[in-house]
Amino acid sequence: MSNEQVSIDATLRCMVCGASVETWFLVAAKGPINSRAPEVRVERYTENLRDRAERAGAPQGPFADLINRAQLAYENGLGAGAVIYLRKIFEKVTWEVAEIVGVETKKPNGNPRPFAAVLEQVNNLRSIIPQRFSSDGYQLFKELSGIIHGDSGEAEALQKFKPCLQLVLGVVDEVSRDNMFAQAIDELGWNVDNVDEIAGEGAAS
Repeated sequence: MSNEQVSIDATLRCMVCGASVETWFLVAAKGPINSRAPEVRVERYTENLRDRAERAGAPQGPFADLINRAQLAYENGLGAGAVIYLRKIFEKVTWEVAEIVGVETKKPNGNPRPFAAVLEQVNNLRSIIPQRFSSDGYQLFKELSGIIHGDSGEAEALQKFKPCLQLVLGVVDEVSRDNMFAQAIDELGWNVDNVDEIAGEGAAS
């Protein structure tokens, strides 16, 4: 999370009874945390008892776990930690759609392509960014990354969490609706190449 802090997800298991519990730790160090033998302390931790009692009204779907983790970190006052999960959702959606539409995610040498380039190409082919901020879809990723890398203080990160959550969920919703349309078109046996033409005729009438 910074030069002095690291966010850790872990599953702790009892060696006697086999029971397990998910935990989240915020660990801080005196000086750089990646130095040799740093002096560290646990600043915060929380247990995730989701498997025992699911929250009422908890989000459903393929990104529900990440959203739950983001919300849990937010409720524990960890703004940057919460935003980490939002950026992971945004990245995961983009990479998955890139695979579906055949957008290359790696360079010829095997290294990942810049996320901005992949996002722009994916959005041009599939419009995963909601129209209201599609003119600069990468701005959301820059905002999330800036919070994570310490451009905002913890109080500001907490303040920005909810609007960022809504925008990330907007991307997830956009992709979900696109997939539903694609499935409906396939089930109707329409020629996909003519979909834009059909939609244009419908709007004109």
